[in-house]
Amino acid sequence: MTTPGTPPHAAATDMRTVEEVLRALAPQVLGALVRRHGAGAFGACEDAVQEALLAAAVQWPREGVPEQARGWLLTVASRRLTDRWRSERARRDREAAVAHEAPAHDAPADADRPADRDDALTLLFLCCHPALTASSQVALTLRAVGGLTTAQIARAFLVPEATMAQRISRAKQKIKAAGARFAPPPPDERDARLRAVLHVLYLIFNEGYTASSGPDLHRTDLTAEAIRLTRDLHRLLPGDGEAAGLLALMLLTDARRAARSGPGGALVPLTEQDRTRWDRAAIAEGTALVTDALTWSAPGPYQLQAAIAAVHAEAEHADDTDWRQILALYRVLAHLAPNPMVTLNEAVALAMVDGPRAGLDLLAGLDGDERVAGHHRLAAVRAHLLERAGDPAAARAEYRRAARATTSLPEQRYLQARIAGLARNDGLARNDEERREPTP
Repeated sequence: MTTPGTPPHAAATDMRTVEEVLRALAPQVLGALVRRHGAGAFGACEDAVQEALLAAAVQWPREGVPEQARGWLLTVASRRLTDRWRSERARRDREAAVAHEAPAHDAPADADRPADRDDALTLLFLCCHPALTASSQVALTLRAVGGLTTAQIARAFLVPEATMAQRISRAKQKIKAAGARFAPPPPDERDARLRAVLHVLYLIFNEGYTASSGPDLHRTDLTAEAIRLTRDLHRLLPGDGEAAGLLALMLLTDARRAARSGPGGALVPLTEQDRTRWDRAAIAEGTALVTDALTWSAPGPYQLQAAIAAVHAEAEHADDTDWRQILALYRVLAHLAPNPMVTLNEAVALAMVDGPRAGLDLLAGLDGDERVAGHHRLAAVRAHLLERAGDPAAARAEYRRAARATTSLPEQRYLQARIAGLARNDGLARNDEERREPTP
């Protein structure tokens, strides 16, 4: 496929470079189309952009990225949109208006450039509309803002492509039914909508960093996309401390990725990781981000989590970790944003400061919390503390409970290894006792 009016291409380009360009340009092109045609046309605009991205993915690796890549995509997407509306008999009134518009390539290539910044942010707000469920917000953000195909998103979340396509389609329909506008949210809604955007990016990163199911511990495509989108958000909102905090948290956490798995993909816990394998450049960037943000912004949950990650990163060895500082930060976080997962982590820090029984006492308060009572992480943390407290039988029972509850194969293997290790040590201890007993 060729596009009339397109400037000459550069030399053929490798696919990775093409993908990077397409992901960066996707929200700009979609934002320009939705701004032009309205949020009611979001679904049609998003489909047209996806078709343009696919065309570019086929043509650009062979012929090179156009000098005006954004204009190329906007031209193709606009034509696909026009073709779509021309073929819909029920929308003949819109066909006349669209068909008579000047072709996008006749306009200056940067005609929409001044609005790029606002468009990208508005698009994030639209994808995280309160009418959508969290899973739909994640899927739509990855497709519309991240530029991922439905197949790529489906593979990342281990669901059939048809299932993910239905989820994305329903999300678009809900946005249209809600009467959403392609405009920044009203001032009284902005903070809540921004929190939703941050939460969606956080969910994407977490799913990539510790896959909730399947054979892999990491899904680097998701972590990389979450970091890229959060970096874009931080650039769009440089004065927002939580956007900076979330980016810092992702960088500091992802810096440990190479050391989190051993031979065969086995999970390696934080205290046993080879810290020479941590990414020091990412640690330096994340630490600088959160340190700076805390000097001018009121601390928020993401900044506090990033500060905790930075304290871990400062320790050259696990034994050097400043657990008292980490415990203090978790207590502030628990006061600011109470959450059972925060309490789980606080219990670990408390155990490191005041002993495992203190941590177990704190965990006991979560047994009646429906949000976490059956979660494998509660059982795994309790097992770890029971093991440290010298109660191997109870620890084995909790490790078994955790292994049954998790759907992550690397986590299952790690938990089963802990069970086997405790059983082996317990057997050795019993044999030792028997040898010490006096012979009748």
